[in-house]
Amino acid sequence: MAKVHEIKAESRKDEGKGASRRLRRASYVPGVVYGAGKPAENVQVEHNTILLAAKNEWFFSSLLDLSIDGKVQKVLLRDWQKHPYKQQMMHVDFLRIDESVKLRVNVPLHFLNKEVSPAAKTAGVVITHNLNEVEVYCLPKDLPEHIEVDLKDLKLGDIVHLSQLKLPADVQLVQLHLGEAHDAAVVTAVMAKIEVEEEPAPAAEGDAAAAAAAPAAAGKDAAAPTKGAAAPAKDAAPAKGKK
Repeated sequence: MAKVHEIKAESRKDEGKGASRRLRRASYVPGVVYGAGKPAENVQVEHNTILLAAKNEWFFSSLLDLSIDGKVQKVLLRDWQKHPYKQQMMHVDFLRIDESVKLRVNVPLHFLNKEVSPAAKTAGVVITHNLNEVEVYCLPKDLPEHIEVDLKDLKLGDIVHLSQLKLPADVQLVQLHLGEAHDAAVVTAVMAKIEVEEEPAPAAEGDAAAAAAAPAAAGKDAAAPTKGAAAPAKDAAPAKGKK
């Protein structure tokens, strides 16, 4: 079972954009908790708590203990809003968990030992991670923080499919076990394709010489008179008259 992480929060009564702006100025993040058949509850969390948690992978995919005024609720982060360019979280939504009901949650994949695999040691081989996370179906208590994919035996031409992943006990892959029977490729190892631009074939030696001689020959023909052509006539002398 994955480690459960605690986030401390406080309940809040103020609602609306103005109240949210005041909370942010006071270094709090407004949020809401909903689900599990209970009414939605407005909360506020210290900004640094959320900002530091958001630097960890577990914050986005693991079960959390949300302590609201000292009362702990099991939740999952369901949505968050971040400022477009500032290091500032604007809002968070948490989903309450019924521990007796199975969940569908996206869990990250951790790829191990790629550097020592035969594929990585073969020149020209490209190892591609086609998936970086998978959707799992399990009870909250069985939810893993991540799933490991060991690539130490990966060779050229190998394909690691979803059905080959080693899952924790009582954890299923949604894509394979809930009607979406498509055994997708997770990792592939293929030879890189090298595209070579075709260069124009060099001209034959005789053709090059003929091409170079053609302009010179054309110039000579233009300057020399055509053989057999009549020479230009000289001016005729005036005829002598009869006496």
